[in-house]
Amino acid sequence: MRKPVQKIAFLRSVDIRRADPYIQRCVRDLARLGIESCLFHTHGTADDGDFPGTRRRLDAAVTPAEVAREVAQWGADAAVSISLPCENALRDATVKELLDARGIPTVMTPLPSTLALCDKWETKQLLVRAGLDTPRGVKADADLLAGRGVPVPAYADALRASAAGIGYPLLSKPLWDSTSMGIRALPDAAALDAYLADPPGVSAVIEECVAGALCSVDIVGEPGAYRVLPVCWTGTAGSEPVFTFADLRWCGPRPRADADFEPVAAKLVALCEDLGVRGSVNVDMIYTGSRYVVLEINPRIGGATTLSCAASGTNTFDALADMARGAYTPAPVRRTGWAIEFLSPERLPKAVRAELTARLNLVTAHELVIDEVRHGDIVVFTFAEGDERQTVKHLEELHRTTGWPRQEILDKTRALLTP
Repeated sequence: MRKPVQKIAFLRSVDIRRADPYIQRCVRDLARLGIESCLFHTHGTADDGDFPGTRRRLDAAVTPAEVAREVAQWGADAAVSISLPCENALRDATVKELLDARGIPTVMTPLPSTLALCDKWETKQLLVRAGLDTPRGVKADADLLAGRGVPVPAYADALRASAAGIGYPLLSKPLWDSTSMGIRALPDAAALDAYLADPPGVSAVIEECVAGALCSVDIVGEPGAYRVLPVCWTGTAGSEPVFTFADLRWCGPRPRADADFEPVAAKLVALCEDLGVRGSVNVDMIYTGSRYVVLEINPRIGGATTLSCAASGTNTFDALADMARGAYTPAPVRRTGWAIEFLSPERLPKAVRAELTARLNLVTAHELVIDEVRHGDIVVFTFAEGDERQTVKHLEELHRTTGWPRQEILDKTRALLTP
Protein backbone atom coordinates (compact mmCIF):
# COMPACT_ATOMS: atom_id res chain seq x y z
CA MET A 1 0.00 0.00 0.00
CA ARG A 2 1.25 3.47 -0.88
CA LYS A 3 2.28 5.47 2.18
CA PRO A 4 0.43 8.73 2.93
CA VAL A 5 1.88 11.77 1.21
CA GLN A 6 3.07 14.36 3.70
CA LYS A 7 5.57 16.34 1.62
CA ILE A 8 5.19 17.38 -2.05
CA ALA A 9 7.96 18.99 -4.12
CA PHE A 10 7.00 21.38 -6.93
CA LEU A 11 9.58 21.73 -9.73
CA ARG A 12 9.60 25.12 -11.46
CA SER A 13 11.80 26.77 -14.09
CA VAL A 14 10.22 30.22 -14.59
CA ASP A 15 8.96 32.94 -12.27
CA ILE A 16 6.28 31.44 -10.02
CA ARG A 17 4.16 34.60 -10.42
CA ARG A 18 2.97 33.30 -13.79
CA ALA A 19 1.03 30.71 -11.77
CA ASP A 20 -0.78 33.38 -9.68
CA PRO A 21 -3.14 32.98 -7.88
CA TYR A 22 -3.74 29.27 -8.32
CA ILE A 23 -0.44 27.88 -7.02
CA GLN A 24 -0.87 29.83 -3.78
CA ARG A 25 -4.38 28.46 -3.30
CA CYS A 26 -3.12 24.95 -3.96
CA VAL A 27 -0.31 25.19 -1.41
CA ARG A 28 -2.67 26.59 1.22
CA ASP A 29 -5.16 23.79 0.53
CA LEU A 30 -2.39 21.24 0.98
CA ALA A 31 -1.33 22.87 4.24
CA ARG A 32 -4.88 22.51 5.58
CA LEU A 33 -4.55 18.78 4.86
CA GLY A 34 -1.31 18.70 6.83
CA ILE A 35 0.85 18.39 3.69
CA GLU A 36 4.05 20.42 3.41
CA SER A 37 5.04 21.89 0.03
CA CYS A 38 8.45 22.95 -1.24
CA LEU A 39 9.19 24.92 -4.39
CA PHE A 40 12.42 23.93 -6.16
CA HIS A 41 12.89 26.73 -8.68
CA THR A 42 15.67 27.79 -11.02
CA HIS A 43 14.45 31.25 -12.07
CA GLY A 44 12.79 34.27 -10.52
CA THR A 45 12.30 35.18 -6.91
CA ALA A 46 9.67 33.88 -4.52
CA ASP A 47 8.54 34.96 -1.07
CA ASP A 48 5.68 33.88 1.21
CA GLY A 49 3.19 35.73 -0.97
CA ASP A 50 4.40 33.90 -4.07
CA PHE A 51 4.66 30.43 -2.55
CA PRO A 52 3.43 30.04 1.05
CA GLY A 53 5.61 27.00 1.74
CA THR A 54 9.27 26.05 1.78
CA ARG A 55 11.35 27.42 -1.10
CA ARG A 56 14.72 26.36 -2.48
CA ARG A 57 16.40 28.25 -5.30
CA LEU A 58 18.55 26.05 -7.54
CA ASP A 59 21.17 27.09 -10.06
CA ALA A 60 19.76 27.53 -13.57
CA ALA A 61 22.32 25.02 -14.85
CA VAL A 62 21.32 22.34 -12.35
CA THR A 63 21.31 18.79 -13.74
CA PRO A 64 18.38 16.37 -13.43
CA ALA A 65 20.46 14.22 -11.07
CA GLU A 66 21.10 17.23 -8.84
CA VAL A 67 17.40 18.16 -8.80
CA ALA A 68 16.47 14.59 -7.88
CA ARG A 69 19.03 14.57 -5.09
CA GLU A 70 17.77 17.89 -3.66
CA VAL A 71 14.16 16.68 -3.73
CA ALA A 72 15.06 13.36 -2.08
CA GLN A 73 17.18 15.04 0.61
CA TRP A 74 14.26 17.33 1.48
CA GLY A 75 12.26 14.18 2.15
CA ALA A 76 9.58 14.48 -0.55
CA ASP A 77 6.98 11.74 -0.73
CA ALA A 78 5.94 12.90 -4.22
CA ALA A 79 6.84 15.56 -6.78
CA VAL A 80 4.99 17.63 -9.38
CA SER A 81 6.43 19.31 -12.47
CA ILE A 82 5.10 22.81 -13.18
CA SER A 83 8.02 23.89 -15.35
CA LEU A 84 8.01 25.53 -18.77
CA PRO A 85 8.94 25.90 -21.59
CA CYS A 86 9.55 22.49 -23.15
CA GLU A 87 13.30 22.24 -22.57
CA ASN A 88 12.60 22.46 -18.86
CA ALA A 89 9.73 20.01 -19.13
CA LEU A 90 12.29 17.59 -20.58
CA ARG A 91 14.54 18.22 -17.60
CA ASP A 92 11.66 17.38 -15.27
CA ALA A 93 10.73 14.26 -17.25
CA THR A 94 14.32 13.10 -16.71
CA VAL A 95 14.04 13.99 -13.02
CA LYS A 96 10.87 11.87 -12.94
CA GLU A 97 12.83 8.83 -14.11
CA LEU A 98 15.32 9.33 -11.29
CA LEU A 99 12.76 10.08 -8.58
CA ASP A 100 10.47 7.21 -9.59
CA ALA A 101 13.47 4.90 -9.21
CA ARG A 102 13.92 6.25 -5.67
CA GLY A 103 10.28 5.52 -4.84
CA ILE A 104 9.20 9.17 -5.12
CA PRO A 105 6.35 9.21 -7.68
CA THR A 106 6.46 12.30 -9.87
CA VAL A 107 3.55 13.84 -11.75
CA MET A 108 5.01 14.35 -15.21
CA THR A 109 4.51 12.77 -18.61
CA PRO A 110 6.92 9.82 -19.15
CA LEU A 111 10.27 10.65 -20.71
CA PRO A 112 9.76 8.90 -24.11
CA SER A 113 6.48 10.77 -24.70
CA THR A 114 7.97 14.05 -23.50
CA LEU A 115 10.86 13.64 -25.95
CA ALA A 116 8.41 13.08 -28.80
CA LEU A 117 6.25 16.08 -27.87
CA CYS A 118 9.24 18.41 -27.55
CA ASP A 119 10.16 17.63 -31.16
CA LYS A 120 7.80 19.38 -33.59
CA TRP A 121 8.40 16.87 -36.38
CA GLU A 122 7.76 13.87 -34.12
CA THR A 123 4.65 15.59 -32.79
CA LYS A 124 3.41 16.15 -36.33
CA GLN A 125 3.65 12.42 -37.04
CA LEU A 126 1.72 11.63 -33.83
CA LEU A 127 -1.00 14.09 -34.85
CA VAL A 128 -1.36 12.59 -38.31
CA ARG A 129 -1.65 9.08 -36.89
CA ALA A 130 -4.27 10.32 -34.40
CA GLY A 131 -6.41 11.65 -37.26
CA LEU A 132 -5.93 15.30 -36.31
CA ASP A 133 -5.40 18.15 -38.76
CA THR A 134 -1.90 19.63 -38.71
CA PRO A 135 -0.11 21.90 -41.20
CA ARG A 136 1.59 20.06 -44.06
CA GLY A 137 5.33 20.34 -43.71
CA VAL A 138 8.81 18.98 -44.22
CA LYS A 139 11.71 18.62 -41.82
CA ALA A 140 14.82 20.70 -42.59
CA ASP A 141 17.83 18.94 -41.07
CA ALA A 142 20.49 21.44 -40.00
CA ASP A 143 23.35 18.93 -40.32
CA LEU A 144 22.48 18.02 -43.90
CA LEU A 145 22.06 21.68 -44.89
CA ALA A 146 25.41 22.55 -43.34
CA GLY A 147 27.19 19.62 -45.00
CA ARG A 148 27.92 17.86 -41.73
CA GLY A 149 28.00 14.06 -41.80
CA VAL A 150 27.11 12.11 -44.94
CA PRO A 151 27.06 14.43 -48.02
CA VAL A 152 23.59 14.70 -49.58
CA PRO A 153 24.04 17.12 -52.53
CA ALA A 154 20.37 17.01 -53.53
CA TYR A 155 19.03 17.79 -50.07
CA ALA A 156 18.40 21.53 -50.61
CA ASP A 157 16.70 20.79 -53.94
CA ALA A 158 14.56 18.15 -52.23
CA LEU A 159 13.41 20.81 -49.74
CA ARG A 160 12.64 23.21 -52.60
CA ALA A 161 10.52 20.57 -54.34
CA SER A 162 8.74 19.70 -51.09
CA ALA A 163 8.03 23.38 -50.40
CA ALA A 164 6.61 23.86 -53.89
CA GLY A 165 4.33 20.89 -53.32
CA ILE A 166 3.05 22.39 -50.07
CA GLY A 167 2.63 25.91 -51.47
CA TYR A 168 3.63 29.35 -50.23
CA PRO A 169 3.63 31.18 -47.87
CA LEU A 170 5.51 28.96 -45.45
CA LEU A 171 6.89 29.27 -41.94
CA SER A 172 10.14 27.82 -40.62
CA LYS A 173 9.97 26.80 -36.95
CA PRO A 174 12.89 25.53 -34.86
CA LEU A 175 12.34 21.87 -34.12
CA TRP A 176 12.63 22.31 -30.36
CA ASP A 177 11.53 25.85 -29.53
CA SER A 178 8.11 26.32 -27.93
CA THR A 179 7.92 30.06 -27.21
CA SER A 180 7.20 31.40 -30.73
CA MET A 181 10.81 32.58 -30.96
CA GLY A 182 12.99 31.80 -33.96
CA ILE A 183 10.07 31.49 -36.38
CA ARG A 184 10.94 32.74 -39.86
CA ALA A 185 8.47 33.70 -42.60
CA LEU A 186 9.09 32.29 -46.08
CA PRO A 187 6.61 34.08 -48.34
CA ASP A 188 7.92 32.76 -51.66
CA ALA A 189 10.53 30.62 -53.40
CA ALA A 190 13.09 33.45 -53.34
CA ALA A 191 12.77 33.64 -49.54
CA LEU A 192 13.32 29.88 -49.30
CA ASP A 193 16.43 30.18 -51.50
CA ALA A 194 17.80 32.85 -49.15
CA TYR A 195 16.97 30.62 -46.19
CA LEU A 196 18.77 27.63 -47.72
CA ALA A 197 21.78 29.77 -48.60
CA ASP A 198 22.11 30.83 -44.96
CA PRO A 199 20.22 28.21 -42.94
CA PRO A 200 19.71 28.42 -39.19
CA GLY A 201 22.05 26.43 -37.02
CA VAL A 202 19.26 24.20 -35.74
CA SER A 203 16.92 21.80 -37.47
CA ALA A 204 13.47 23.11 -38.27
CA VAL A 205 10.05 22.25 -39.59
CA ILE A 206 9.04 24.13 -42.74
CA GLU A 207 5.26 24.09 -42.90
CA GLU A 208 2.31 25.68 -44.59
CA CYS A 209 1.07 28.95 -43.17
CA VAL A 210 -2.48 28.49 -41.89
CA ALA A 211 -4.55 31.64 -41.33
CA GLY A 212 -7.15 31.84 -38.59
CA ALA A 213 -7.69 32.36 -34.88
CA LEU A 214 -4.90 31.20 -32.60
CA CYS A 215 -6.11 29.20 -29.63
CA SER A 216 -4.91 26.77 -27.01
CA VAL A 217 -6.33 24.21 -24.65
CA ASP A 218 -4.96 22.45 -21.57
CA ILE A 219 -5.64 18.76 -20.98
CA VAL A 220 -5.06 17.65 -17.40
CA GLY A 221 -5.07 14.17 -15.91
CA GLU A 222 -3.67 10.69 -16.11
CA PRO A 223 -4.55 7.56 -18.12
CA GLY A 224 -8.25 6.84 -17.81
CA ALA A 225 -8.99 10.21 -16.20
CA TYR A 226 -8.47 13.30 -18.35
CA ARG A 227 -10.33 16.58 -18.33
CA VAL A 228 -10.24 19.12 -21.12
CA LEU A 229 -10.28 22.76 -20.04
CA PRO A 230 -12.05 25.45 -22.10
CA VAL A 231 -10.44 26.68 -25.30
CA CYS A 232 -8.61 29.99 -24.87
CA TRP A 233 -8.30 32.41 -27.79
CA THR A 234 -4.86 33.98 -27.98
CA GLY A 235 -4.55 36.03 -31.19
CA THR A 236 -4.53 35.79 -34.97
CA ALA A 237 -2.35 33.55 -37.12
CA GLY A 238 -1.02 34.91 -40.39
CA SER A 239 2.05 34.88 -42.56
CA GLU A 240 4.23 36.59 -39.94
CA PRO A 241 5.10 35.29 -36.45
CA VAL A 242 3.79 37.30 -33.48
CA PHE A 243 4.78 37.58 -29.81
CA THR A 244 2.73 35.13 -27.74
CA PHE A 245 1.32 37.83 -25.44
CA ALA A 246 0.95 40.59 -28.05
CA ASP A 247 -2.83 40.36 -28.45
CA LEU A 248 -5.94 40.26 -26.31
CA ARG A 249 -6.32 36.73 -24.92
CA TRP A 250 -9.70 35.50 -23.77
CA CYS A 251 -11.96 32.61 -22.95
CA GLY A 252 -15.69 33.02 -23.47
CA PRO A 253 -18.72 31.88 -25.45
CA ARG A 254 -18.13 30.93 -29.07
CA PRO A 255 -20.89 28.41 -29.82
CA ARG A 256 -19.92 27.17 -33.28
CA ALA A 257 -16.24 26.91 -32.39
CA ASP A 258 -17.12 25.07 -29.18
CA ALA A 259 -19.20 22.56 -31.13
CA ASP A 260 -16.46 22.11 -33.74
CA PHE A 261 -13.96 21.40 -30.99
CA GLU A 262 -15.80 18.46 -29.42
CA PRO A 263 -14.55 15.77 -31.87
CA VAL A 264 -11.07 17.30 -31.76
CA ALA A 265 -11.07 17.08 -27.97
CA ALA A 266 -12.00 13.40 -28.12
CA LYS A 267 -9.07 12.66 -30.46
CA LEU A 268 -6.67 14.64 -28.27
CA VAL A 269 -7.74 12.72 -25.19
CA ALA A 270 -7.23 9.43 -27.05
CA LEU A 271 -3.73 10.59 -28.01
CA CYS A 272 -2.99 11.48 -24.37
CA GLU A 273 -4.06 7.96 -23.41
CA ASP A 274 -1.70 6.46 -26.00
CA LEU A 275 1.19 8.61 -24.75
CA GLY A 276 0.50 7.93 -21.08
CA VAL A 277 0.29 11.64 -20.31
CA ARG A 278 0.36 12.30 -16.57
CA GLY A 279 -0.02 15.88 -15.49
CA SER A 280 -0.86 18.60 -17.98
CA VAL A 281 -0.30 19.17 -21.69
CA ASN A 282 -0.94 22.37 -23.60
CA VAL A 283 -2.21 22.16 -27.19
CA ASP A 284 -1.68 25.08 -29.59
CA MET A 285 -4.11 25.28 -32.52
CA ILE A 286 -5.51 27.50 -35.27
CA TYR A 287 -9.27 27.64 -35.84
CA THR A 288 -10.05 28.41 -39.46
CA GLY A 289 -13.78 28.89 -38.96
CA SER A 290 -14.54 25.31 -39.91
CA ARG A 291 -11.73 23.16 -38.52
CA TYR A 292 -9.02 23.10 -35.87
CA VAL A 293 -5.44 22.71 -37.10
CA VAL A 294 -3.14 21.49 -34.34
CA LEU A 295 0.27 23.15 -34.33
CA GLU A 296 1.96 21.46 -31.39
CA ILE A 297 1.38 19.70 -28.08
CA ASN A 298 3.56 20.99 -25.27
CA PRO A 299 4.20 18.38 -22.54
CA ARG A 300 3.64 20.84 -19.70
CA ILE A 301 1.28 23.45 -18.34
CA GLY A 302 0.62 26.27 -20.77
CA GLY A 303 1.04 30.00 -20.97
CA ALA A 304 -2.76 30.35 -20.81
CA THR A 305 -3.27 28.05 -17.81
CA THR A 306 -4.29 30.93 -15.53
CA LEU A 307 -6.77 32.13 -18.15
CA SER A 308 -8.40 28.70 -18.55
CA CYS A 309 -8.56 28.16 -14.79
CA ALA A 310 -10.20 31.55 -14.33
CA ALA A 311 -12.81 30.89 -17.02
CA SER A 312 -13.70 27.44 -15.68
CA GLY A 313 -13.50 27.99 -11.94
CA THR A 314 -10.96 25.16 -11.65
CA ASN A 315 -7.40 24.93 -10.39
CA THR A 316 -4.95 22.91 -12.48
CA PHE A 317 -2.40 22.94 -9.65
CA ASP A 318 -4.93 21.34 -7.30
CA ALA A 319 -5.46 18.62 -9.90
CA LEU A 320 -1.71 18.00 -10.18
CA ALA A 321 -1.35 17.86 -6.39
CA ASP A 322 -4.27 15.42 -6.18
CA MET A 323 -2.48 13.15 -8.66
CA ALA A 324 0.63 13.30 -6.45
CA ARG A 325 -1.53 12.33 -3.45
CA GLY A 326 -3.26 9.52 -5.32
CA ALA A 327 -6.56 11.33 -4.82
CA TYR A 328 -7.39 12.55 -8.32
CA THR A 329 -11.07 12.20 -9.22
CA PRO A 330 -11.74 14.40 -12.25
CA ALA A 331 -15.12 15.93 -12.85
CA PRO A 332 -16.32 17.42 -16.15
CA VAL A 333 -15.01 20.94 -16.71
CA ARG A 334 -17.18 23.67 -18.18
CA ARG A 335 -16.59 27.32 -18.82
CA THR A 336 -18.38 29.32 -16.10
CA GLY A 337 -18.04 32.82 -17.57
CA TRP A 338 -15.68 35.16 -19.35
CA ALA A 339 -11.98 35.54 -18.64
CA ILE A 340 -9.85 38.18 -20.37
CA GLU A 341 -6.09 38.54 -20.28
CA PHE A 342 -3.80 41.16 -21.77
CA LEU A 343 -0.35 42.60 -21.40
CA SER A 344 0.04 46.13 -20.09
CA PRO A 345 3.47 47.38 -21.25
CA GLU A 346 3.72 49.59 -18.18
CA ARG A 347 3.51 48.38 -14.60
CA LEU A 348 -0.04 48.55 -13.28
CA PRO A 349 -0.50 51.64 -11.06
CA LYS A 350 -1.81 50.93 -7.56
CA ALA A 351 -4.84 53.15 -8.16
CA VAL A 352 -5.75 51.19 -11.29
CA ARG A 353 -5.31 47.89 -9.46
CA ALA A 354 -7.65 49.10 -6.74
CA GLU A 355 -10.25 50.20 -9.32
CA LEU A 356 -10.04 46.86 -11.12
CA THR A 357 -10.47 45.01 -7.86
CA ALA A 358 -13.47 47.13 -6.92
CA ARG A 359 -15.26 47.10 -10.28
CA LEU A 360 -14.22 43.75 -11.83
CA ASN A 361 -13.20 40.35 -10.56
CA LEU A 362 -9.42 40.83 -10.86
CA VAL A 363 -7.80 37.40 -10.88
CA THR A 364 -4.18 38.48 -11.11
CA ALA A 365 -1.91 41.32 -12.20
CA HIS A 366 1.77 40.47 -12.13
CA GLU A 367 4.94 41.31 -14.00
CA LEU A 368 5.74 39.15 -17.03
CA VAL A 369 9.41 38.21 -17.25
CA ILE A 370 10.60 35.95 -20.08
CA ASP A 371 14.30 35.04 -20.33
CA GLU A 372 15.10 37.85 -17.88
CA VAL A 373 13.33 40.43 -20.09
CA ARG A 374 10.54 42.44 -18.42
CA HIS A 375 7.47 42.98 -20.60
CA GLY A 376 5.12 44.83 -18.24
CA ASP A 377 2.15 43.41 -16.34
CA ILE A 378 -0.14 40.54 -17.27
CA VAL A 379 -3.71 41.29 -16.19
CA VAL A 380 -6.52 38.71 -15.94
CA PHE A 381 -10.10 39.43 -14.89
CA THR A 382 -13.39 37.56 -15.12
CA PHE A 383 -17.09 38.39 -15.34
CA ALA A 384 -20.36 36.60 -15.92
CA GLU A 385 -22.12 36.16 -19.23
CA GLY A 386 -24.66 38.96 -19.50
CA ASP A 387 -22.28 41.52 -17.97
CA GLU A 388 -20.49 42.32 -21.24
CA ARG A 389 -21.78 45.88 -21.71
CA GLN A 390 -21.33 46.78 -18.06
CA THR A 391 -17.76 45.52 -18.19
CA VAL A 392 -17.02 47.66 -21.25
CA LYS A 393 -18.47 50.69 -19.45
CA HIS A 394 -16.20 50.06 -16.46
CA LEU A 395 -13.14 49.86 -18.71
CA GLU A 396 -14.15 52.99 -20.66
CA GLU A 397 -14.52 54.96 -17.46
CA LEU A 398 -11.21 53.66 -16.16
CA HIS A 399 -9.55 54.67 -19.44
CA ARG A 400 -11.02 58.19 -19.24
CA THR A 401 -9.77 58.74 -15.69
CA THR A 402 -6.41 56.94 -15.79
CA GLY A 403 -5.50 56.32 -19.43
CA TRP A 404 -5.53 52.62 -18.66
CA PRO A 405 -6.02 50.23 -20.40
CA ARG A 406 -4.36 51.55 -23.51
CA GLN A 407 -6.68 52.46 -26.39
CA GLU A 408 -5.83 49.40 -28.51
CA ILE A 409 -6.82 46.98 -25.76
CA LEU A 410 -9.96 48.95 -24.95
CA ASP A 411 -11.03 48.89 -28.62
CA LYS A 412 -10.39 45.15 -28.92
CA THR A 413 -12.29 44.41 -25.71
CA ARG A 414 -15.21 46.56 -26.85
CA ALA A 415 -15.31 44.80 -30.24
CA LEU A 416 -15.20 41.38 -28.56
CA LEU A 417 -17.90 42.04 -25.97
CA THR A 418 -20.27 44.35 -27.86
CA PRO A 419 -20.05 43.32 -31.54
